[in-house]
Amino acid sequence: MEELDPIKLKAELDQFKKEKEKIRKLMGQIGGKQQEKRDKWMNWIFIAAIVLIAINDVLHHVGNFHAPISTELSLVIAVLLVSIKIIWMMHKATKVEHFQFWILNSIEFRLNDVAKQLRNLEKTVIDYHSATDLEQPIIPVLNEMEGLDLTKPPRP
Repeated sequence: MEELDPIKLKAELDQFKKEKEKIRKLMGQIGGKQQEKRDKWMNWIFIAAIVLIAINDVLHHVGNFHAPISTELSLVIAVLLVSIKIIWMMHKATKVEHFQFWILNSIEFRLNDVAKQLRNLEKTVIDYHSATDLEQPIIPVLNEMEGLDLTKPPRP
């Protein structure tokens, strides 16, 4: 078995930490704790604006209260606010989809890298070992298990 080299392990750990920090920064850019708080406030602002417009219209029609904004204008403002909110949500969804694509692309790159390393290892094994060495099982227990009949219960 290959002994673990502390220097190589340290280098791998450092590389992992760098990648982890890079991902954290990217997560912060597309939506971290600060984004969550801002999104919550924006939602409350949109809700409050639409509720105030609705109250304005109700008071105008039910209570004969003279409102500063006409019904038609308040309807237009409400539709505009809802449209802005939908566009904003689509923008957020696009950012999340981009991040997911980046993660999947990164995973694919890593898998291709591991597959390339595996092909190189297979090539090295084939180049440096004879055909008879390759036919021998790596673990002798596998040969013993191949001869067992697994349909019969084990002997006590």
